[in-house]
Amino acid sequence: MLQDIQSSLFWEVMPYLLKGALVTIEISLLSMLLALVLGLITAVGRLSRMWLPRFLAGVYVEVVRGTPLLVQLFIVYYGLPSVGIMLDPFMAGFLTLGAHYGAYLSEVYRAGILAVDRGQWEAAASIGMSRTMIMREIILPQAFRTILPPIGNYFISMLKDSALVATISVTELLRAGQLRVAITFRAMDIYLMVAAMYLVMSYALSLLIRHLEKRSSQGVHLP
Repeated sequence: MLQDIQSSLFWEVMPYLLKGALVTIEISLLSMLLALVLGLITAVGRLSRMWLPRFLAGVYVEVVRGTPLLVQLFIVYYGLPSVGIMLDPFMAGFLTLGAHYGAYLSEVYRAGILAVDRGQWEAAASIGMSRTMIMREIILPQAFRTILPPIGNYFISMLKDSALVATISVTELLRAGQLRVAITFRAMDIYLMVAAMYLVMSYALSLLIRHLEKRSSQGVHLP
């Protein structure tokens, strides 16, 4: 009898959780793309010879890393309307997650760039390559192998942290579970299902990252 009830709950709730999981994947992918771009720009800024880019990039990194993600999310969603900037919940969550992890990824990029031998810069500059071309054609491809593992770890962390956007009514996986709990009053069963789905997504992502690391270490060019 108990198994029948649990099976019935599973098939009743799972469609809603799957829809929430798709939103979780969507916001995580978009946020990670934004974080990768912001992280690279910030890392280049911190390595710049000019003081202003270094200063601005440094302030961004310190402010973001020194404040909780949840507080940042509330400032963007609840605070910005007071200055005339209105964002829907999904956009607020996507921008906040991207900006938050962009600060952390900037340090990953910076460490990877600095790990490349200085002689690479000097050799490329001696044949007339510009600083931008050196970075694009020589430094970043070599740094990629070093930074891939930590980037992957941050991506998994972002996937889990995306649950925080439930606090601003984005119907991702956790929020979908909360709504089903409010209807069925089966908190333990539903939240265990939510946790299992996060585990499956995180594990699948970790397998993908390991595959990419293996290909990179073998010198295979990634698409």
